[in-house]
Amino acid sequence: TRLLLKNCYRQYRQYSKVQTVLKNNLISLLDTVFPNVNRLFSSPIRGDGSEKWVDFVLEFSHCDMISKLTIKAFAKKYKKWSDKNSYHFTESSCEKIYAFAKDCVSSVSSDKAIVFSVVQAAKMLISATENCHAIQSEMNRVASKLPEYDTVMNMYGVGKAVGPQLMAEIGDPRRFHSRKAITAYFGYDSENNDSGQKTTRSNPMTKKGSGALRRTLFIIMQVLLQTKPQDNPVYDFLIKKKSEGKHYYSY
Repeated sequence: TRLLLKNCYRQYRQYSKVQTVLKNNLISLLDTVFPNVNRLFSSPIRGDGSEKWVDFVLEFSHCDMISKLTIKAFAKKYKKWSDKNSYHFTESSCEKIYAFAKDCVSSVSSDKAIVFSVVQAAKMLISATENCHAIQSEMNRVASKLPEYDTVMNMYGVGKAVGPQLMAEIGDPRRFHSRKAITAYFGYDSENNDSGQKTTRSNPMTKKGSGALRRTLFIIMQVLLQTKPQDNPVYDFLIKKKSEGKHYYSY
């Protein structure tokens, strides 16, 4: 079961890299036809990983597709699109998007070829996102069979996406005889520089072990720093180290 979970996570990391490449490619394309449209929406990412701006450019792939319409005609199309994709429609947001499109300056005209390129790039990104979400769901299903699942999922900052990743990289926690052992496995310990005459203890961490595990732990710490949970011992420890003047990456 642990091997299956680790294999799933390895696949998830590969798909995540592809997803990042496709997202950057789509944004690069949009910079020529609809600059900064990806920053226009503040809606959070949905549970299935989909983002509103990606769905939006699939329908409105060029700023001219909005700016050449009247505000009334665009409002009608935008409402129809919002209802179809289960997004909340408001007149204020509609007017904001319309004004944004009017002010946009594209370096390429709304030719069929460029619109086709944007649509295909958006579809490929959506497909990659769906694959990532499917693998995440499978990872969670496999991880739920393991005895430490409930303990890990009850940790603050750990959800159904990060929890299975943590479990996949740690493996069987019972093989570590102490906290020091698992810290060394993370690569967060430091090696003594002992020449026989002089011993230096303030060395950088070894970074031995899984880089993916360190990345997962870093994500969890970021959640703690962003949400600032009260009376959480881990968060209190982070703030204590920060007050001591430690560097961001250090504490």
